Amino acid sequence: MSRSSARSVVKEIATGFEDLEVPRSEEPDDGPIGWPGYRSAREAAEKRTGEDESVVCGIARIGDVEAIVIAFEFGFLGGSIGQRTGDRVEAAFARAVGSRLPVVSLIATGGSRMQHGMRALSQLQRIARAAAGARSVPQISVLRDPTTGGGWATLGASADVVLALPGAQVGFAGSRVRPADASPEAYTAEAKLAWGQVDQIVASADLPAALERWLRLLTSPTPEAAEPPGALGATDLPGSGWDAVQAARSAERPRAAEYLDVYFDWREEVSGDRCGGVDAGVLCGFGWRGGRAIAYAAQCGTPTSPAGFRTAARLVRLASRLGIPVLTLVDTPGAANDEAAERAGAGAAIAELFEAVASAVVPITTLVIGEGGSGGALAFAAPGSTWVTPDAYFSVTSPEAAAAILKLPADEVPALADRLRLRPQDLVDLGIARSVVGPAPTCV
Repeated sequence: MSRSSARSVVKEIATGFEDLEVPRSEEPDDGPIGWPGYRSAREAAEKRTGEDESVVCGIARIGDVEAIVIAFEFGFLGGSIGQRTGDRVEAAFARAVGSRLPVVSLIATGGSRMQHGMRALSQLQRIARAAAGARSVPQISVLRDPTTGGGWATLGASADVVLALPGAQVGFAGSRVRPADASPEAYTAEAKLAWGQVDQIVASADLPAALERWLRLLTSPTPEAAEPPGALGATDLPGSGWDAVQAARSAERPRAAEYLDVYFDWREEVSGDRCGGVDAGVLCGFGWRGGRAIAYAAQCGTPTSPAGFRTAARLVRLASRLGIPVLTLVDTPGAANDEAAERAGAGAAIAELFEAVASAVVPITTLVIGEGGSGGALAFAAPGSTWVTPDAYFSVTSPEAAAAILKLPADEVPALADRLRLRPQDLVDLGIARSVVGPAPTCV
């Protein structure tokens, strides 16, 4: 499928495709910079593909959702981006905004068209401006083989959700201009997934269903807040602060993935901070529950890295922009505080998530399901809209860290846990949590 024609790819994922009518801009026979032989090369490409440009744009239905589709024809001069490519992409985004339709970009391009010189390169600015001006609608990109150069650095990497076909060549540098000693594996969809730049790798056969699910999730705004999940673990409140800490740290306590599986009918994950990092201890995405979409960002009980905070911030900003409520699950002993975390900008990453939560225009619901360790946990929490399970705690810092800060002996740690007032019932009394949740319906 990765080297299939643009129209065959569209036919596999959508029904009822209708081309957009875009006026053809004037262009000399040999292009804007008079490239020798360009006319004959273009005519050969038209004959070979049946297309008159490297991109096909139109309206189609993917599942039950109508969408604008931008599909690159790699057989037409390597899917290269020229002036008329820019014309069509710009018109596609304008139509998307005017009709309030999501955009799906099926990318297969080697980058800018050499025969157009700087006129081709400047199309990237047009495309970027068009995509930025269409942030009121969801944007999904599908990275086919290859997705390189400006196609990756605009439509591909800037999309809200980035999907990729297995084995697709993905990178800013095309295969002919990379360093001689560069590893080919670095320019693959799989590498981009590992480095936090792709959300999912989807097999060709699974792409229609995946796009249908994603479009359904991203085009279902609702104003109502997500209800907090019910407790899946212990139902009895702890007698002491130290009891609360031990319950939260128990290996038997349910973790975030279990809560998400019970809470949602089905869900799709986003992955990575788009800056080269992935935190496996933070789950983010969108799920379907009771006929509506809810976004989620959940800690999984490990120290949260800068990549985890940035991924959660990306999720919250996207959900806020699309009008989709957010559920966050708090469970971390604290933010990662080793040298690697400091080098990766731990403070700035935590600040980014605090800002995303503070500026969100959609309701955010938080449930503390385990350890609530200091600011690394608080960054995931919604002020005034936080609940807590009976087997969780939330504290200014861990009892052990408090002892170290106050220069107290280790045998005073259990007593400090009481003084910190970190039990679920204490959090309600302090006004930090609204209430302790009861058992989930499935656990009654």
